[in-house]
Amino acid sequence: MSSPTPTALTLHQASRVLEIGFDDGQSFRIPFELLRVYSPSAEVQGHGPGQEVLQTGKRNVLITDVAMVGHYALQPRFDDGHESGLYTWAYLYDLGARQAEHWAAYEARLKLAGVDRDAPMPAKDGPSCHSH
Repeated sequence: MSSPTPTALTLHQASRVLEIGFDDGQSFRIPFELLRVYSPSAEVQGHGPGQEVLQTGKRNVLITDVAMVGHYALQPRFDDGHESGLYTWAYLYDLGARQAEHWAAYEARLKLAGVDRDAPMPAKDGPSCHSH
């Protein structure tokens, strides 16, 4: 059995949801925020267990563009500059089908980290310049 394939895709900018319909008849409305905090990119997921970077302050994030990657994934561009996540059909399906679980896990991680969902992300640590 192959994984379901999208048959329809709509970005709702006003309500900030991605509406996606699959060929098995399922249809999901996935908030941009959920897509952003669960980005499958290395920037968010890290390069191994325990290296995930908790995303915050993404409640009002917008998707400005979506690129199709072959016949297997979407690559959304978010207005915060994030665009390295490749969302496979199976991943999008899972985010849609198990949305409540994913939200609960996200809220639990926020609580554990002691941060607010709307807290701004800390600035990235770049090379620091010290003049002597």
